[in-house]
Amino acid sequence: MADQLIRAIAAEGGIRVVGVTTTRLVEVARQRHGLSYVATAALGRAMTAGLLLASSMKKPQSRVNIRVKGDGPIGGLLVDAGLDGTVRGYVEKPDVEIAPNADGKLDVGSAIGDGYLYVVRDVGYGYPYSSTVELVSGEIGDDLTHYLATSEQTPSALVLGVFVGADGVEVAGGLLLQVMPKAARDELLITVLEERLAELTGFTPLLQAGKTLPQIFEELVGDIGLEMLPGAQMVQFSCRCSRDRMLSALKLLGTDELTDMIKVDEGAEAICHFCNEKYLADSEQLQGLIQELEAQAT
Repeated sequence: MADQLIRAIAAEGGIRVVGVTTTRLVEVARQRHGLSYVATAALGRAMTAGLLLASSMKKPQSRVNIRVKGDGPIGGLLVDAGLDGTVRGYVEKPDVEIAPNADGKLDVGSAIGDGYLYVVRDVGYGYPYSSTVELVSGEIGDDLTHYLATSEQTPSALVLGVFVGADGVEVAGGLLLQVMPKAARDELLITVLEERLAELTGFTPLLQAGKTLPQIFEELVGDIGLEMLPGAQMVQFSCRCSRDRMLSALKLLGTDELTDMIKVDEGAEAICHFCNEKYLADSEQLQGLIQELEAQAT
């Protein structure tokens, strides 16, 4: 089944529920970047979270950037996700592997370490909104839940999961529940949600058991006025890099640097951090860029 995102409300609009499956797109990221098991889990959780956070934005061009910078062995990661359902990202040290924790799960927290979480929301107009919070655990889900509570002051629960097997990503996805302002003072409702979320042993076991997103929604809030919203949205790993963008970036180096590339390397190579795509420019193409720069200068 293709990766998709669905939305719902409950408690007469007092609860917002968003779920997303990201198995295929996380596997694409794993293959493109040559990710280790723990790096796959870290980036997969962050990409899933990016799509969930972007889902509440309004303008079609709205995007969310999530940057995690820690002192752990994988260094950090960066994710760019949009309301349009596209997401991309990378890990600073993608091939680093560490031992699982005591319960046998991938130890993303230790791989990330202590540090900071940076979230930038580009709402499609004006200046982007940015927030910075300290990492709570490095496990991504806990850290973003803390961000939502402190920076956006929205009671939220974010459940993320990525299961990586010997042959790649088997299941991945996430769930975001938010208590809207109209229900924020309903202590009984919040208590019920907290109890049910506490009973979840993880998100990937539900997907491995064959549960669909609507079924998971039903189990969590089906008895408090669950209303599925129309229109499942397809989501995918997609990068906005291109050869034209690469050539435009090379022009910024100036004629001297481009001339040196022709003499020394007989061309240039550029690799996109987000998708690991490699672009090559030969001497003739570089000479064309020099000619364009010289024409602009006259």
